Amino acid sequence: MTNIEQYKVHKEPFYQAQGDEVALYEAAYKARLPVMVKGPTGCGKSRFIEYMAWKLNKPLITVACNEDMTASDLVGRYLLDANGTRWLDGPLTTAARIGAICYLDEVVEARQDTTVVIHPLTDHRRTLPLDKKGELIEAHPDFQLVISYNPGYQSLMKDLKQSTKQRFTGFEFDYPDAALESEILAKETGLGIEVCSKLVQIGQAARNLKGHGLDEGISTRLLVYAATLIKNGVDAKAACRMALVRPITDDADIRDTLDHAIDVSFA
Repeated sequence: MTNIEQYKVHKEPFYQAQGDEVALYEAAYKARLPVMVKGPTGCGKSRFIEYMAWKLNKPLITVACNEDMTASDLVGRYLLDANGTRWLDGPLTTAARIGAICYLDEVVEARQDTTVVIHPLTDHRRTLPLDKKGELIEAHPDFQLVISYNPGYQSLMKDLKQSTKQRFTGFEFDYPDAALESEILAKETGLGIEVCSKLVQIGQAARNLKGHGLDEGISTRLLVYAATLIKNGVDAKAACRMALVRPITDDADIRDTLDHAIDVSFA
């Protein structure tokens, strides 16, 4: 028997709402509607889902999708052991059985023939056929499916089919405005708001370079890393270079531009 408590979020995750997304998600969950969360890397999509699972007191099963993931990785497979073969449920099947929120993170990374298995769970049927086992699972009344992805990385090879997209309600996330993002850094790390504001200014400068040398700007997640290092005694300029610049670019010109912005902010 699966222990539901092991999937519960027992400690409140810090999440700063940007609008009415909490109330809207609660409404979607009340109706058990599937939810799609879109937004750039590190803007708080996963934290939001974790927070909502905590707030609703529901188990959360997260799957980090990748291009090698098969349908069996989601629904389950037969395994050999000393007594012969036994069936092992995958995370999607486990969530459907116990009534968890199943969160497929970066779902576009999975192959399209894999994501098709979620279709029966996202309409009036709310079922999951286990073809290899010859079983049809009726989803638990509390089950909900949530997916996320970064539209900035979409391509013809990595995009959701319209037949998949139109099965979900949707949220579009972005980085917070400067004042709110500074507050988030301060609350998350305990660093002073003045220093946090300088970090946010550097982050915004990098985001302006997206499409002009950078594939993606500096995320709120990386700003939290930098703030954490500074809070722990690391020199501000060194912390910014380590957390904000070196991870996102190998281009010498872009690196020098961002290093200069750091020097100006922490002169």
